[in-house]
Amino acid sequence: MEAKKNYKADLSKRSLLFLQCALILVLLLIYVGIEWKTYAATNEYQEQMNLGELDDDPVPVTVLATPPPPKVPGPPTEIVEVPDDADVEEDPVASTEPDVDEIADIKDIKEAIPEEPIEPVPFEFIEDVPVFPGCEGLSNNADRKACMSEKISGIVNKRFNRDLGSQLGLKGLNRVLVLFQIDAAGNIVGVQSRAPHPKLEEEAESVINTLPRMQPGKQRGKPVPVSYALPIMFKVQD
Repeated sequence: MEAKKNYKADLSKRSLLFLQCALILVLLLIYVGIEWKTYAATNEYQEQMNLGELDDDPVPVTVLATPPPPKVPGPPTEIVEVPDDADVEEDPVASTEPDVDEIADIKDIKEAIPEEPIEPVPFEFIEDVPVFPGCEGLSNNADRKACMSEKISGIVNKRFNRDLGSQLGLKGLNRVLVLFQIDAAGNIVGVQSRAPHPKLEEEAESVINTLPRMQPGKQRGKPVPVSYALPIMFKVQD
């Protein structure tokens, strides 16, 4: 008698086998997937480290202060008791205060007072007129004035260039006024002039500057400057 095959029992066995194979395949895929992700993440991290995409800012350095060395206690100070009735020697201390005797008396210091300029006295009002060289033998002011005027006029007539007026084209009578001073030392100073032409002024001043030194005039017995005015008149011949 031929046995009949049971197809249902055969299919149930095969389905169980397929289920086991499918389960194994799924587990295998899951395992491969897990391993693949871990490998990819590791490579990405290495690539970032190799590319140097980290922050390049320098890291601040903190400098720690060096602690001071510990203080070494010194030897104990020995305290010496001195009895109350003992004599204690004291070193004399030099005084820094200046000695009163060494201070200069303020009254002895003389303040320099600047001398005020002395105004010149006009020749007509001077008490003792200047003495021109050659007039020393005269005793009174009137004679000395006359002698001085005569001496000055003689020098001007001798040294003044009379032809200068005609050379400058001047005509007729011309007048030159010369002003000067005889200072407290007897020197001729401060010569000034007024004339129709500057050349005449230069000529008159140059002549007066040749006057010799004389004895200075005096006012109340003290030498003072004396002002003198000298008119010079000359006529130009046509």
